[in-house]
Amino acid sequence: MDEKDIAILRLIQANARLTAEAISQDVGLSPPAVQKRLKRLRETGVIEREIAVLSPGKLGREMTIIVEVLLERESRAHLDAFKRKMRDAPCVQQCYYTTGESDFLLILTVRDIKEYEEFTQAHFFDESNISRFKTSVVMDRVKTSLDVL
Repeated sequence: MDEKDIAILRLIQANARLTAEAISQDVGLSPPAVQKRLKRLRETGVIEREIAVLSPGKLGREMTIIVEVLLERESRAHLDAFKRKMRDAPCVQQCYYTTGESDFLLILTVRDIKEYEEFTQAHFFDESNISRFKTSVVMDRVKTSLDVL
């Protein structure tokens, strides 16, 4: 990767709908050169995917909740089972397997506290491998981003 690739990535990271023509004007390359670089960046996995960022509040998902989860046992089978459940849970936006005091850190968006209570009942209280979990309710989204550059 060179400076031109980095410039292209910065632009599409902010707006993935930019055309090759628009990008070319900012980075000083021809549109076909930009398209070629974008194709290579996608094929090599530098660009994992291109998504629309939705407003949780406008879709009725008013609450963001951060949850620290400590498992009772950390065998590969237990870890894989928990990861699979979190991938399948629609309200889980992000799930990280972590070091430190907790095994997992979750970011959830829910309609209300009732939906979160239902989530905990289904995924924590009825799961024998959950040692404990700690919940923090987000009061203000100060910054949300997946930007890397």
